[in-house]
Amino acid sequence: MSERFRRWQPESLAPRKNRVAGNPLTRDKRSRGQSRLRGLVIFLLAFCFLLQLRANSEQNRPEIKQIRRVVVFYELGLSSPAVALMDRELRATLDESRFQIEFYPEYFETTLFSDPADQQRFRESYIRKYQDRRPDLIIALGPSPLRFMVESHERFFKDIPVVFGGSNEPQVDSPPLDSSFTGCWEQFEPAKTLEAALRLQPDTRHVVVVGGVSSFDRNLESIFREQLHGYESRLDITYLTDLDMPSLLERLKHLLAHTIVLYSHIGIDAKGTRYVGASQAFPMVADAANAPVYIPSDAELGRGGVGGYLQSFAKEGRIVGGIAVKILNGARPQDVPIVRGVNAYMFDWRALKRWGLREGNLPSGSMVLFRPPSIWQRAKWIWAGVFVILLCLFVLSFYVRLRRARERQLGLSGMLITAQERERSRLASEIHDDFSQRLALMTLELENAEEAISTSPEQAIQQVHNVLNFASEIGADLHTLSHRLHSSTLERLGLVPAVTALCKEFTSQQSIEVDFLANAVPRSVHPDVALCLFRIVQEGLRNVKKHSRATKAQVRLGLVGETLHLLVCDEGVGFDTHHLDSQEGLGIRSMEERARLLGGRFEIDSKAGAGTRIEVSVPLHPRSRLATGWTAS
Repeated sequence: MSERFRRWQPESLAPRKNRVAGNPLTRDKRSRGQSRLRGLVIFLLAFCFLLQLRANSEQNRPEIKQIRRVVVFYELGLSSPAVALMDRELRATLDESRFQIEFYPEYFETTLFSDPADQQRFRESYIRKYQDRRPDLIIALGPSPLRFMVESHERFFKDIPVVFGGSNEPQVDSPPLDSSFTGCWEQFEPAKTLEAALRLQPDTRHVVVVGGVSSFDRNLESIFREQLHGYESRLDITYLTDLDMPSLLERLKHLLAHTIVLYSHIGIDAKGTRYVGASQAFPMVADAANAPVYIPSDAELGRGGVGGYLQSFAKEGRIVGGIAVKILNGARPQDVPIVRGVNAYMFDWRALKRWGLREGNLPSGSMVLFRPPSIWQRAKWIWAGVFVILLCLFVLSFYVRLRRARERQLGLSGMLITAQERERSRLASEIHDDFSQRLALMTLELENAEEAISTSPEQAIQQVHNVLNFASEIGADLHTLSHRLHSSTLERLGLVPAVTALCKEFTSQQSIEVDFLANAVPRSVHPDVALCLFRIVQEGLRNVKKHSRATKAQVRLGLVGETLHLLVCDEGVGFDTHHLDSQEGLGIRSMEERARLLGGRFEIDSKAGAGTRIEVSVPLHPRSRLATGWTAS
């Protein structure tokens, strides 16, 4: 397209690319679009960042639990071991719920405030206290709290669920319970405790039941009389339930032989003295009685009693707490079944031992508590510490040995390299100074013979004979050198012929008589074993020549079982094996290392003036393979 035509062409016909690029309005629109896009991307990134920050803050923020108010009415205070056990497990169970529990404990203390007027004032105060601050749940632990709830629930605590525990049905005259009530009834079963006692003491003839005169004491006494009535035909059963404490203790000190004591409960004695049954009255009974005392509940366990089929207040506390959690989670009381009886066979190991009762006679599934820890349990941390120390010492010893072996290996490797270089230097020098000179002399003789052929044939013949003799001598010396480096006899004929030839050659060359004797050595020996023993004999005889100044040496080779034994000894001057120079040390170490690599044993014994003795034992069929290319120094 010519320049003239381009100038004439209207803008509408110009290429679109050029029009777009050159239009200011188009550039502004594109710029605004890009700005909007960048703004949108930045907004989305910022929004995602803020969402992440919010998620992290919510994740790190402590969980805000919903609050639930729980009122607990106790029959007695926490000074009662039974109440303390239930309270501990109840609180622990509620603390594990998903709610934040506001716990409001109230105590009737019926033993301290037994006057009905006092109890009525307590009830009125509780009604006023929670009239305008209604709890989410009420727990009634004991006969009096349960009676209070039965009588006042419909009027003052309507629609508030009630969980009960700490009482049995006869204590509260089996009250009618509406749909707002559920919980756990206690069941004391002294008959099962008596059966367990008879298993432990089959010669029992007398049973003494000990109790007090409070309403709770009388209630338990009635349960004991009802359940033990069937045993009166074969056992003499006596009830000591109307005595003051001193009289009771005196009677317990003089019980007849073959007697057992069943303790029920003493809250008040015949003189009106009040006691905390488990922690005050029962220990006095257990200390005074000259017979084993069996107990009704785990509140007395660990205070001198043997045990029995016990009402477990600790387990009851967990059950009541579990029912309370279910209701707080939304379950209706009428949908949660009432639990009847929380009992288990539990015994005190110390009381069993005190009365000589066999643990093997206990009922199946019995729990034996207060067993002293075993020696291992008492000293397990000490034993663990000793084990760790021994392990550290073992690891340290292993590390030291490994490090020494590594250093020894490195040292031996360095010595082998040095020896190898020295041997190469010696061979190079021998070849250069001996064989090269002799070959040069042969060359001169041949040249002289060549010149004498035309002038003096007889002289030329003589010179050729001289050259032949030179060649024969060089060949023999080369053969000797080759044999010293690698014995072909060892490969062709075997170990015994090779050692025999080595000893004969050593005798002829060094003028040292070598007495060699082989016994029961097989003709075919593993190549690695044969090379190992051959090199040790070679190195041993070399040391005899170099150090011993002896005129005789002995070499013995024999097979015992599956092991080849080698002995190389002399009667020379000997030497101190603890002070070897590097070259001597390399020879001994090389022999030792050869035997070790085949799983063998190497020993050297040498004393000044007493000669040297080398003993080697190598298995006939080695598990490890020797590097057959390794030559002695």
